[in-house]
Amino acid sequence: MDLQEARREIAEVDAEMAALFVRRMEAVRGIAAYKKERGLPVEDRAQEARMIEAQSGRIADEMLRPFYIQFLQGSIEVSKRWQHRLMEGLRVAYSGVEGAFAHIAASRIFPDAATYACPSFEEAYDSVARGENDIAVLPIENSYAGEVGQVLDLMFSGSLHVNGVYDLQVTQNLLAVPGTAIEGIRTVISHPQALSQCHAYIRERGFASISAANTAVAAQEVAEKKDPALAAIASRDTAKLYGLTVLDHDINESRSNTTRFAVFSQVENQEAGKRDGTAFLLLFTVKDEVGGLAKAINLISAYSFNMRVLRSRPMKDLPWHYYFYAEVEGDDSSENGRRMIGALRGVCPMVKVVGRYREAVVTQ
Repeated sequence: MDLQEARREIAEVDAEMAALFVRRMEAVRGIAAYKKERGLPVEDRAQEARMIEAQSGRIADEMLRPFYIQFLQGSIEVSKRWQHRLMEGLRVAYSGVEGAFAHIAASRIFPDAATYACPSFEEAYDSVARGENDIAVLPIENSYAGEVGQVLDLMFSGSLHVNGVYDLQVTQNLLAVPGTAIEGIRTVISHPQALSQCHAYIRERGFASISAANTAVAAQEVAEKKDPALAAIASRDTAKLYGLTVLDHDINESRSNTTRFAVFSQVENQEAGKRDGTAFLLLFTVKDEVGGLAKAINLISAYSFNMRVLRSRPMKDLPWHYYFYAEVEGDDSSENGRRMIGALRGVCPMVKVVGRYREAVVTQ
């Protein structure tokens, strides 16, 4: 094959690839729409690795295969950029104010979305149920303070689905107005939970403490008062937001302080359970009889499902009655899972699968 013939061949292939590129990106548009509707992030490294492994095996030439892998990686990056562009209109609700940990979590999970602060967990949840926002990112548990009961209650009474659970490691920092020396600090202000997490640090330095609605509000107050004797305990992101200086970092007593956030959407992600490492959120009530809870637990175990978490919560409308919240490993939509749910319905007055997810970590 001479030079001109080779160039004609490449031009023909490029023309075919251009048409295939448009076809591929239209399919990516569908993926972006699916993710936007269900509150799923663009990034999915596990799926990318599976795709590269499967597709690269089609190239028999071992010398050529690494170049094809690079080609695939480039295609994936272009596809993700296209998804990001298509997802820019996503509206994400959270409870709190800008700079709070809920805002940080929402921004990390959905970096291209517009975030909207709500005054309460219920308002953030309801804004999605009403269609005003697409997604709500709400905390369900903190490794230091335990479950967030209000959000679990919304799962029980509401109609939204959980399509993701993300861990955000919480690190607290001492923030003050620029030019402040740590030796001059006399009082710290923050959310009660943050003050508790930093109790040993505060006590060691003899600081007085003041409670605030949340860590971001504390930082805002320090910025507004410009008092060199006053500091806030909050995140680094909050320092940037309010123009404060980080006087000391990682001051919380526990280095494993993590908050788990759930992503709520009107539409469930039915594909999630079909992957390894997935779990589902199960809510149920039991009959008011001897062994009622034991029957439910034994049924879940009998079908070889492992419960990571089991908690009870009081039912608001029925004093001294409780519902149960469970995080269960596996796929409830599998044949075995459907049998288990069916058997559970036979002994439980109410059974509800709130969502399916794979846990992931987001960083501050």
